[in-house]
Amino acid sequence: SDAGEAEALINAFTVNETYFYREEHQLRCLSQSLLPERIQGKRPGDKVRIWSNPCSSGEEPYSIALWLLENWRYVDAYNVEIVGSDIDTIALADAAAGEYGERALSKLPPSVVESYFEPARHRRRKIIDDLRESITLSPVNLIDPASMAEQGRFDVIFCRNVLIYFDEASRKTAAETLFGALVPGGFLCLGHTESMGRISADFTLRRFPDAIVYQRPNRVA
Repeated sequence: SDAGEAEALINAFTVNETYFYREEHQLRCLSQSLLPERIQGKRPGDKVRIWSNPCSSGEEPYSIALWLLENWRYVDAYNVEIVGSDIDTIALADAAAGEYGERALSKLPPSVVESYFEPARHRRRKIIDDLRESITLSPVNLIDPASMAEQGRFDVIFCRNVLIYFDEASRKTAAETLFGALVPGGFLCLGHTESMGRISADFTLRRFPDAIVYQRPNRVA
């Protein structure tokens, strides 16, 4: 079918090079700056939503979960929901399987590997079921407003190293859909080579000790 052929083409051309704890400074920023600011208006037990989009084969959303379990003191006090989305259905299937090789795990502390992964075939490691099942995975097209809107709004979005592959029109569309997917006051983390500066004037640039991120202004838009 045409839809099947289009999906196969998308899967063939999407870029999936990634590993755990990539751009660790942003994870530090998440636990030390972004979430402390986001929970100021929340109560214990309230939902904190984090979106990894695109999530590729799962290293990023699982990294976020691992990092918060190990480094955020309030991880158990709030209802943390982590969603991983991608247009590449093969990558999403890999994320759901949760099996990774030594290279993907090389930046993780050995104690984290031992605690959250179990041995799998061919010297690979598999994320433990409790952690794997705590992440919601869903197919989403970043430049399709309807597809994006289905996921609701988030406190923090990681959208790293994908805008550089878009043309100018697609970047502007993605900026609009990402802005709409953030709650007022929510944060957007891009890749270290990426900037919203020439794409959208809607976001506020925020400089934190560990990272520069973009924020949807708190004013009612």
